[in-house]
Amino acid sequence: MKILVTGAAGFIGAHLTEALLRKAGGVEITGLDSLDSCYDVNLKEYRLKRIAALAGEIDAGWRFIKGDITDASVVSDVFRQTSPDIVVNLAAQAGVRRSISDPEPYIGTNITGFYNILEACRHSYDGGRNGVRHLLYASSSSVYGENPAVPYRTSDRTDFPVSLYAATKKCDEILAYSYAGLYGIPSTGIRFFTVYGPAGRPDMAYFRFTDQLVKGRKINLYNYGKCVRDFTYIDDIVEGLMRVIPASPEWARGENGQKIPPYRLYNLGNGHPASLADFVKILQEELSAAGVLPEGYDIGERIEMLPMQSGDVTVSYSDISAFEADFGFRPETSLRTGLRRFAEWYKEYYFGKRI
Repeated sequence: MKILVTGAAGFIGAHLTEALLRKAGGVEITGLDSLDSCYDVNLKEYRLKRIAALAGEIDAGWRFIKGDITDASVVSDVFRQTSPDIVVNLAAQAGVRRSISDPEPYIGTNITGFYNILEACRHSYDGGRNGVRHLLYASSSSVYGENPAVPYRTSDRTDFPVSLYAATKKCDEILAYSYAGLYGIPSTGIRFFTVYGPAGRPDMAYFRFTDQLVKGRKINLYNYGKCVRDFTYIDDIVEGLMRVIPASPEWARGENGQKIPPYRLYNLGNGHPASLADFVKILQEELSAAGVLPEGYDIGERIEMLPMQSGDVTVSYSDISAFEADFGFRPETSLRTGLRRFAEWYKEYYFGKRI
C-alpha cells in the first residue's frame, strides 16, 4: 500500500507518519510539505529528522518531497511519482487569529490546495481501476461557529462560520462531498477539536503561553478565562486516524432509494471540556514539575483577563458517539497527562540544547 501524507512536517502530519511507519508494515509513505515559515521552520525540520531516523531504524519505506499543494503541477507530479492508494491531506494554513489578519494564504492552501488534491485524486483513476481508494482530510471544530447547542454533533448546522479559517474548512467539506458524488472518490473528513501535545504548533495557546511564561511575560486569557475547549491529545488523534485510514466509505442507498456518495464526516475530540482558566492552572503545575518553570511559580501575577476577541467562540466540545460506534475508539488521555508529556518534551527540546 502506498500512502501520501500532505503536511507531513506539520504537527499532526508528523505524528501520524511516525505511527504509520511503526504500525503499518509493508507500506510506502510519501510526505509532502512546503516547509513554509508560518511558524518556526526549525521545528518542522526537527519533526522530519525524527521521521527519517525512525524510518532508517526500522528500514521502512519513506521519502519526503518538498512542495506546495497550491501548485497544481507539483501535486500532479507527486501523484504520478507515487501512485498513492491512500491520501491523507493535513496540509493547511491553521489558526483562527491569523486568518483574520492575513487571509490570502488560507484561501490558497485550504481551498485552492485542497482542490488540487481532489483533482489529482480524480485523475488517478486509470482504465476503470481505482487509484486513490480513500481520501482522508482534516476539517475543524471551528466550522460549528458560535453554535449554542453543545456538545457539537456532525448533524448540526455549520453554515455560520465566525472566522475565515472556519469558512475555508467548511468549503473543503463541501468540495469533498461534491467530488465523492460526481467521481466516486471515497472521502472522510475529520473535525479535530483543539489538538495539543509534544512538538505542537507554537501558535497554539498551550505552547504560546509556555513561551511567554518562560520569558517572564504576561499571558492573555480572553473571555476572562471562561472559554471552554475540548482539548484532545495528539496520540488520541493519531490513533483515531489510524483506524479511519483503512475504512473507506462506500456508496449507499437512502430510505427513498437515492444514492448516497461515499462520504463521511466525524468529530474527533476528547469529549471532556475544560475551561481555559483550569487549563492554564494545570499547564503551570506541569511546567513546574518538569522544571520548565520554578517550583511554586505564581502564575496569578502573570495573567491578564480580557474580554472576548473577534472570531473566537465561547464553548466548543464534541459528541464523538458516531466515531466510537464506527471505529470502537474514544480518546482517553487526560488533560493533565497530556500537558505533562508536553512539558517534558518542551524541557528536552528547548533546555536540553543549552546543556
